[in-house]
Amino acid sequence: MTASHSTDIVVFGGGIAGLWLLNRLRDEGYNAILLEADGLGAAQTLASQGIIHGGLKYALGGSVTDAANTIAALPARWRACFDGTGEIDLSSCEVLSERYYMWSSASYRSKIKAFFGSKSLQGRVQAVPRDEFPPFFAEATVEGSLYALPDFAVDTPSLLSVLRARYEASIFKVDPRDIRFTRDASGCASSVTLRAGTGIGEAVRDAENDTVSIDAQRMIFCAGKGNQTLIDAAGMRKPASQLRPLNMVWVKKAGLGSVFAHCIGEDFSLTPKLTVTTHTADDGMPVWYLGGELAESGVGVPDDELIERAKRLIADLFPWVDLSGAQWGCFAIDRAEAKMADGSRPDGALFIAEDGYIAAWPTKLTLTPALADGVLAELAASVTKQAGDGTPTLDALAQIFPKATLAKAHWDR
Repeated sequence: MTASHSTDIVVFGGGIAGLWLLNRLRDEGYNAILLEADGLGAAQTLASQGIIHGGLKYALGGSVTDAANTIAALPARWRACFDGTGEIDLSSCEVLSERYYMWSSASYRSKIKAFFGSKSLQGRVQAVPRDEFPPFFAEATVEGSLYALPDFAVDTPSLLSVLRARYEASIFKVDPRDIRFTRDASGCASSVTLRAGTGIGEAVRDAENDTVSIDAQRMIFCAGKGNQTLIDAAGMRKPASQLRPLNMVWVKKAGLGSVFAHCIGEDFSLTPKLTVTTHTADDGMPVWYLGGELAESGVGVPDDELIERAKRLIADLFPWVDLSGAQWGCFAIDRAEAKMADGSRPDGALFIAEDGYIAAWPTKLTLTPALADGVLAELAASVTKQAGDGTPTLDALAQIFPKATLAKAHWDR
C-alpha cells in the first residue's frame, strides 16, 4: 500500500545548499520539507574548508575575473547573518576565524606587492605589518609577505547544526533506492514516491504502508553529486552535472597553531599552492585541513604518496613547524556543478527549472545565499502557498521516516 501526503515543495539534499533553501522557504511561508539519504552535510559540505571568501583568490592570474566579481559581495551578507541581522539568524554559529590571509615567501614580495596594489584591488586587501602578524606567522623563521583578505572561515558542522535546528521537524532521512517521480497530465512534476522508513537498518517503519507518495508543486534537487541521479529519475532534459575531483589531506597533532591562509607560489595560478584551515577534532586535538593545488594535483595519487607531498610542502612553506608524530589522512571528494558547455567552472550559483523540477548547484559554499535568491524568485510567480504550516503532513511523515542526523567531519569518522 501507499500512503499519500502533500506539501508545497520537496527539497532533496541536506547539505548547506538544501538546508539554507529550506530555511528561506519556510521563513517565506512555504510548506517545504527536506529529504536526505545520508547524514546532513556528509559529502561536499563537510569536505568544504568553510571559507566565506570574496573571490580574490580567483584574481591570482593578474586580473579580477567574472567569478571574483560575482562573489565579492557575499562575505558582507554572510557576516550580517552571523551578526543576527541577515536573512537567516546564524548568531549562534561558530566562526573559526574572522580573518583570512594570503602568505607568500619573500622571493615573491615585489610581485605580490605590485599585484595587490593594482587599482582593481585597492581597498580590498591589506598588507599586514610584521609586528601585527597573527601568532602563527609571528613565529615564522623565514621572511614572507602576509595580506589580510575580506574573507573569514566558519565551522561547517556548527553551520549545519544551526540550520537544521530551525526547522528540524521538516527534515527526514529517506531510502535513496527506488525513488520514483510522477508527472501530471500536462507533464509537470506531481509527486515523488519513496520507500517507507529508510530500509537500511532504521527502526522507523510505517506499519500499514510500504511506500509513501508526497504530492508537491515543486521538486528541488540540491543533492550535489546526487543531483545527476535525481535528474535522470525525474526525466529532466536540460540540466546535467559535471564533477571536479579533489583529494583532500588533513593532519592532526597536539599544539598545532591556528592557520587560515592561502599560500601562493611563483606562478600566481588560479589555485593557491596550499589552502589551510584549522579545526578541532572531537577528541579536542587541532586539525589542519589542506586544500588548494595539493588537493587538485593529488587526484588519483595513493594516500601515502600524497601525504609525503603534503609533508614536503608544509616543510617548505612553514619550516618552523614540527609535524613529527602527527596523524595524517586523505579522502577523495567530487565537487558537483552545473555542466558547462566548455567544461569550465561556473562563475556563479546556477539552477535550471523544467516542468516543476529545479536542479540547483551553489558552485561554492559562499554562493549559497545567491542560489536561494534565484530559486525563491523562480517560485514566487508560480507556486501557490498552502494554508497553514503543514503540521499534519510533518506529523504523519515523522511516523514514517527517521530524523536526519548530522554527519561527522572526516577526521572524526
